[in-house]
Amino acid sequence: MRVLIIEDDRLLSVQLKQGLERELFTVDVAATGEDGAHLGAEESYDAIILDLGLPDMDGLDILRQWRAADRNTPVLILTARGDWHAKLIGLNAGADDYLAKPFEIAEVAARLRALIRRAHGQASSVLRHGRLELDLAAAEARRDGQAIRLTAHEFKTLAYMMRHAGSIVSQAELTEALYAQDFVRDSNTIEVFIARLRRKLGADAIETVRGLGYRLGSS
Repeated sequence: MRVLIIEDDRLLSVQLKQGLERELFTVDVAATGEDGAHLGAEESYDAIILDLGLPDMDGLDILRQWRAADRNTPVLILTARGDWHAKLIGLNAGADDYLAKPFEIAEVAARLRALIRRAHGQASSVLRHGRLELDLAAAEARRDGQAIRLTAHEFKTLAYMMRHAGSIVSQAELTEALYAQDFVRDSNTIEVFIARLRRKLGADAIETVRGLGYRLGSS
């Protein structure tokens, strides 16, 4: 799950980034409204955390710009403005959820997962495909009911593929989903994660579609 944090408070953004990465999110951070507005418009995110009190732009203006351009990425507003009137304005501007500071990282993570589930039409935090089951909230994987230990990157790779079950997923897509923008990306590592998943889940769990990418097997 790839998210963008738009927050000018450096300490808070670092705490959010580190906390969400522990919850197995891939996180990009923008410190200004201008940078955040650009990333939110041009990059593909599963959800965006948006602070309203940015130094160079009002967060609500950024949100209105995205919605006017039909950018429907789920947005969680994070702000010190805790009164009901500010909340109402934010939701009417197109926000999907609202959380006032101070907050707990666990609650932010839970709200993000709920927003992403709704965006994908999923009522549960558990993804299922054939004999595979992935509990996003508990970060647990099972096949035929048996628990399988996965590394963080293996888990995120499998989660992305299960969300796109039935579709061919390219190495480029997986690289974008797994790594933040400031990380030196190497698509060859995707091959390593796929190989590890096959060893743990079974050789038939992931198919290679020559020249295009990967697809979850039917079993």
